[in-house]
Amino acid sequence: MTQQHRDPVYHRYRFPSEIIARAVWLYFRFPLSLRMVEDLLAARGIIVSHQTIRMWAERRCHLV
Repeated sequence: MTQQHRDPVYHRYRFPSEIIARAVWLYFRFPLSLRMVEDLLAARGIIVSHQTIRMWAERRCHLV
């Protein structure tokens, strides 16, 4: 089994950094609720809860 190289910011996260970054970008860039972001990702086959997206967004705010 090969290991994926992940961004150290997202170390030990279940989802790849590209998905996390896209979810956080959608939330901050457009006037969307966390549930709307959850629905957009679900439409693309990515099942993640709005609480997880909130956690990602909060963590991103602390890193900036």
